[in-house]
Amino acid sequence: MPPPVPPTPPDFPADPVSARLAACEARLARLEQYLNLVEEPAAAAAAAAPVRSEEEMEFVVGQNWFALVGIVVLATGVAFTLSLPYADLPAGLPSGAGFAASAALFGISALWRKSFELVSAYLRGAAMALLYFSALRLCYFGDRHVLEAASVPGAAVLTAAAGLNVAWAARRGSPLLWGVVLVMGWATALAVGTPIFCLSAIAGSCALASFLAARRGWPGLKIFGIALGYAAFLTWALNDPVLGRPVEIVSTFRASTGFILAMGIVLALRPFRRDGSPEQGSDNISALLNCGLGYGLYLVQTLAWVDSRFFIAAHAAAFAVFLGLAVLFWAREQSRVATFLYAMTGYMALSVAIIRSAPAPDVFVWLSLQSVVVAATAVYFRSRFIVVANFLIFAGIVAGYLAIARTESGISLGFGLVALVTARLLNWQRDRLELKTELMRNAYLGSAFLVFPYALYHLVPAAYVALAWVGIALAYYGLNGIVRNRKYRWMGHGTLLLTALYLMVAGIGRLEPVHRNLSLLVLGVVLLVVSLVFTTLRVRQRSRQGPR
Repeated sequence: MPPPVPPTPPDFPADPVSARLAACEARLARLEQYLNLVEEPAAAAAAAAPVRSEEEMEFVVGQNWFALVGIVVLATGVAFTLSLPYADLPAGLPSGAGFAASAALFGISALWRKSFELVSAYLRGAAMALLYFSALRLCYFGDRHVLEAASVPGAAVLTAAAGLNVAWAARRGSPLLWGVVLVMGWATALAVGTPIFCLSAIAGSCALASFLAARRGWPGLKIFGIALGYAAFLTWALNDPVLGRPVEIVSTFRASTGFILAMGIVLALRPFRRDGSPEQGSDNISALLNCGLGYGLYLVQTLAWVDSRFFIAAHAAAFAVFLGLAVLFWAREQSRVATFLYAMTGYMALSVAIIRSAPAPDVFVWLSLQSVVVAATAVYFRSRFIVVANFLIFAGIVAGYLAIARTESGISLGFGLVALVTARLLNWQRDRLELKTELMRNAYLGSAFLVFPYALYHLVPAAYVALAWVGIALAYYGLNGIVRNRKYRWMGHGTLLLTALYLMVAGIGRLEPVHRNLSLLVLGVVLLVVSLVFTTLRVRQRSRQGPR
């Protein structure tokens, strides 16, 4: 038996013809690669990607968008049909037809729940909306109404329709359906219109939105609830113009401000962070909207009040509520943004109360004292944001006083003292505030440096202005000796130079010889003494350092 022949390796063809073909194929492959004629797998996938993307987009448009738009158009057409006046038909017949159409849509949605899941969900939302609109048709639209919305039966029917939709939304657990339910709650409140029912329904719907956002993790629903809730309240506060009433601010029901504060509280609450994770953008947006829309609406509502006592008490209550929320957010989760927003909103309410309680220009005294309280709050909250905002407000207070006050009564001196106290407080607690820069402390000290000479220029007779400014400089040197901060020395230096400039520019020509000479002599002596003191200090410093 002959020995077995070993297999021919694949790289070496068994015959010359195969070898020649293999060589030709290799040459063609190299040529195609050189000319970039080879279609790589990645290139083929990239070429096929636009085709698949276009197909997916077409399916999205044809399947999803057309279904949603078609159902919305269908439901809108049915609603408009039901809203037409039918003089020859019983008043309740259009609503009965609407209830029947809603039941039919619910049935179709149940049948298509597995085969056409997306369309079934859209039909369910349309059925809920149509159910509520049919109940609303009993009270509005057409020439004749079965019920009055403001009556007990009318309010009961609308509430029952909204309650059925709540049950459907709870069963399905869809944020879209819950959004529809919230809109129905606010619509019911405005449709009934009586103050207690309306405001209770609006506040209750806001509380439901806040609860669902916290329980289900739907931050978008919280933002939606804040925007629509305050919009519904504003509609009621403007005399409910959607019902054809004239636009005017409702000022007779003063308990409405309590509902606004209640809405602000329930819309502020959320699950507190325990793990030190950063604040979410949605939470910050919710806090910003709650503060801006809530207090803005509160201010509009109370501006129509004539009695100042109720106005001041209302804004004092708003101050307590918003500052309490700031303390809560800081104590529970060390929040930076929410604490800042609620605290500054509370102090805005306090400022409004102060402005209403005191006439100008005395009101600026109280506003400047409030600035010290805000700075102390910033220390507690460790908030650099509050420090910066407080300085901007303080600068606005000073600018407002300078623009309004016709004569100087000494209030500017209070501004200077406030600036010094605030700067000292910030310097004392700089580690707690984590202030890495001297900018804010220098800003307050700079304010005091400018305000004191301005105040004394208007308060002191012209003959003694220079002497008074020298007194300020000496006071700064005294502060430097007490607190050991060289910034006060520089303020003293600057005040002396400012005094010299004043005497050279204005004092020589305007002052009488006696007062002019006295001012020059005093300033010269003080400058010489200061120079001698610093010379002595420099000698002592060099002697301690020893010879070099």
